[in-house]
Amino acid sequence: MSDGAGWSGLRCQVVAALFSLSFLTIVDRVCISAAQGDMSRDLGLSGQTFGLVFGAFALGYAVFQIPGGRLADRFGPRAFLTAIVVGWSLLTGATGLVNGAAVLIAVRFTFGLAEAGAYPAAGRATYNWLEPRQRGVAQGVLFAGSRLGAAFGLAGASLAIARYGWRTSFLMLGAVGLVWAAAWFAWFRNYPGEKAGLPARALDAAGRRPPPPWSKLLLSRGAPALLAQYFASNFTFFLCFSWLLPYLKLQYGLTTAQAGMYAGIPLYFGAAANSLSGAVVDTLYRRGRHRASRLAPAIFGFALATAALIAAASMRAVGSAVFCFAVATFGVDLTLSPSWTACMDLAGEHTGTLTGAMNMAGNIGSFVSSIAFPYLLRATQSARSYFWIAAVMNVAAIFCWLRVRPSAYVPRA
Repeated sequence: MSDGAGWSGLRCQVVAALFSLSFLTIVDRVCISAAQGDMSRDLGLSGQTFGLVFGAFALGYAVFQIPGGRLADRFGPRAFLTAIVVGWSLLTGATGLVNGAAVLIAVRFTFGLAEAGAYPAAGRATYNWLEPRQRGVAQGVLFAGSRLGAAFGLAGASLAIARYGWRTSFLMLGAVGLVWAAAWFAWFRNYPGEKAGLPARALDAAGRRPPPPWSKLLLSRGAPALLAQYFASNFTFFLCFSWLLPYLKLQYGLTTAQAGMYAGIPLYFGAAANSLSGAVVDTLYRRGRHRASRLAPAIFGFALATAALIAAASMRAVGSAVFCFAVATFGVDLTLSPSWTACMDLAGEHTGTLTGAMNMAGNIGSFVSSIAFPYLLRATQSARSYFWIAAVMNVAAIFCWLRVRPSAYVPRA
């Protein structure tokens, strides 16, 4: 096997491994949405209390993003990802053992802390292994894995819970995560040069240009706008991971399995959007349109999401409402690949730190979404106000992208 073929094959394997990580991460995360009805009944939890459960995860996930990214930069994605996957897998199993609201909230908050470093570490692995012209597709594949994992998790977990109960389902998921962690540690290496039989040469110099110190990076040109637009994206999207399934079940009188199938539809749209967006990002980049490769998919995505959310606010039938929200999900997911590749452009060797900061901002948006949705629904007896607020945020995100200069630290040569 030639060096070139070896590099290409191993890069594909790394992307596939990160896809599986993303898939597993989200399956573990959304299982609780499918279990919400049974857990509320067995543990005596109200809708507002369960909103705190969802919010506890989002808060913990947000709090540890920057520390998680810093640790991924310092220790490398091999050891760091192994440690956190073991941690959150144990906590997934522990979710099946809880006996009250306080313990459940504490477990899910800690679970959020444990999962927080997953995507910053995956971003650092992408930076280490891939050249700038390849990273858009890689990020698209990564986030397609999260959407497919969520779709599978909502539908598959609903069936598993119906058959085995929610406690056993969480324990089984925890065991799967431990197997993944062992396989990752045995196979992955932090840099291509650490793999036997491959030359220890640096990647494209464009991917290694030193960024500013990380303490200044968060205030550098474009970084604050990146963080703000990711807040808006997650505010819209997090409904898929939290309240969409129970809302459809209650609002339209569906069974858990039926609601799980409907709730999975936006996630398939999201997977398609991530694949498309990643391809567009890399195609434009290879043509020399560095800034446009990041801005164009993101701005178009937020504009599409805004229109779809406005339409969703007026839909009454379950099919049309889910379709409109699926289009909105497609729109906001078009923004993910450009967001993460722009972080790599700006951050370089501090990729874990900046992607962690951006993901923190996004998950503060998730936290606000998880708390706001049930209260708005209770206050207005409709999801309309939530859709309108999300639409306004997406318009603001378009203006944020106009301030982003993602090619600031990437030479055009």
